[in-house]
Amino acid sequence: MAGQDRADGQGLLTTVEDMAPPDTAAPAAQSAAPDAPSTSTSTCTSDIRRVARDVFGWSDLQPGQAEAVASVLAGHDTLVVMPTGSGKSAIYQIATQLLPGLTVVISPLVALQEDQVASIERRLGEEDADDGDGQAVVINASRSSSAVCAAWEAVEDGSARYVFLAPEQLANEDVLDRLRAATVSLITVDEAHCVSSWGHDFRPDYLVLGEVVDQLGHPPVLALTATGSAPVRAEILERLHMTDPTVMAHGFDRPNLRLEVVRHEDDAQKREAVVAQVAEIAGAGILYVATRAETEEYATALQDRGRAAAAYHAGMRAADREAVHTSFIDGSVDVVVATTAFGMGIDKPDVRFVAHADVPESVDAYYQEIGRAGRDGEPAVATLHYRQADLGLRRFFAAGSPKPATLRAVFEGVPAGSTLRRSQLAEASGLTARTATRAANALVEADALVDDEEGLRRADGPAGASADAAAAAAAEQAAEREQVEQSRIAMMQQFAETRGCRRQFLLGYFGDELDHPCGNCDTCSAGTAYDDATTAADGAHDAEWPPESAVEHAEWGSGTVMSTEEDRITVFFPAAGYRVLALADIREHELLRRVPA
Repeated sequence: MAGQDRADGQGLLTTVEDMAPPDTAAPAAQSAAPDAPSTSTSTCTSDIRRVARDVFGWSDLQPGQAEAVASVLAGHDTLVVMPTGSGKSAIYQIATQLLPGLTVVISPLVALQEDQVASIERRLGEEDADDGDGQAVVINASRSSSAVCAAWEAVEDGSARYVFLAPEQLANEDVLDRLRAATVSLITVDEAHCVSSWGHDFRPDYLVLGEVVDQLGHPPVLALTATGSAPVRAEILERLHMTDPTVMAHGFDRPNLRLEVVRHEDDAQKREAVVAQVAEIAGAGILYVATRAETEEYATALQDRGRAAAAYHAGMRAADREAVHTSFIDGSVDVVVATTAFGMGIDKPDVRFVAHADVPESVDAYYQEIGRAGRDGEPAVATLHYRQADLGLRRFFAAGSPKPATLRAVFEGVPAGSTLRRSQLAEASGLTARTATRAANALVEADALVDDEEGLRRADGPAGASADAAAAAAAEQAAEREQVEQSRIAMMQQFAETRGCRRQFLLGYFGDELDHPCGNCDTCSAGTAYDDATTAADGAHDAEWPPESAVEHAEWGSGTVMSTEEDRITVFFPAAGYRVLALADIREHELLRRVPA
């Protein structure tokens, strides 16, 4: 929204897919409020644009934003996939002004919550949300007890229209009781890819949100994310219990971003090249690294080269992280060296570069992180410094799973024949809350525990027969998940090592198409993208295996076609991960069959 009167960050053109008109499809769930406004298409569009103009000061909306708001007002669960910086938050902000009750916004980071509240207050002209009269309130551990009390009072008396919460807080029964007593008309899940085990930055606390939705009477759910590959979208819908949803996917292309991969063989040489590039490149930027120690090492090296650089990672004190965040936004720090803990929801349109000193964990993570550059639509560069040996670290990270003793402790903490609230899980198991939650989620996925409105209980099947059986089932499930995670790393390796157009590769991964090399990546500049360009521009192969079509494999089960090339296709199988199959082998051995969507 910087410097523009549009509800976006860069004025992207977008395309809406799979969007049912809000006045024709049956709503998935009705709002708790009986006096919801009329939702005919014409009325919705008129009201939506009036609110955008008169309340928020936006003279125009992005294509697709009005349709998304209309879907929510009609009572539909709605999943919106938009590139970073394209104005996703405007959707729930406008919808709230047209709904009679409270909007719960579930957001993963304190800094992100504070930014969103400040944005709403600026637009609505509020002076101070902490006095209990604000339109938007935030409730998190960084707030004083008096501020939290004032915020809950504003929720209870109806003066708060938006309440921002972290997913961890929704495991607290007192929080749910307070929300049940209010009139919740909309639940917005920001950064919804965090719910997906196939997306990046997987957050176990997001897995309880489907039950939370049900316990609050299933008001409409609005899920927002910039990471929208088909597996991620499917799991978001499932985990959030979204029924008969409207799914809106926008174009993923960011043509102003130049994509580059610099290959290295020696680690010391790579580190020097990273420092040299970031020290010399103009403008503000983010350097992503794999470990906390590296944030300090690279930040010091860049400071020695004259850059105003700062380290950022999840192990820092909250106040120190907030200081780095604020300094980056106001320009006193121009380079942040960070782990993946930094960047989500950063409202800084003039980031001119994003560099990676290490291989990201997946294409999903890479796409989201580079999307923080060039949000103003001006040229920006995304550089991946790639050393094949670095893949070993990512594979090591992907191999982590709860220990058998941890799984047994959590299972035994749930009494036989009874239920246990998640808020009681840490005490019952003798583990930290995060460790216990992670293990409980693994046991639920393995059908050893059942998670319903009453709480956690032991399952009736074989996996729930004993602690040993539960741990074994969860370990088997973890091995399957690890196989998927390793395949996601392999896809990242393919991106780094391709001779073809990198933008074509990225768009294909997300089920989008670009029928010619982009001209704005290193392989296009080198000419190899044109040498390796597919000759299948007529789309003949697409008719047989189009992206996002459902398929079945005899060994790996059901899957989704992610991308199609001249001689091969990439398929995602939930049980086996990403697999690249030669079309000749598919035909000769009948490896796949199409199934109805």
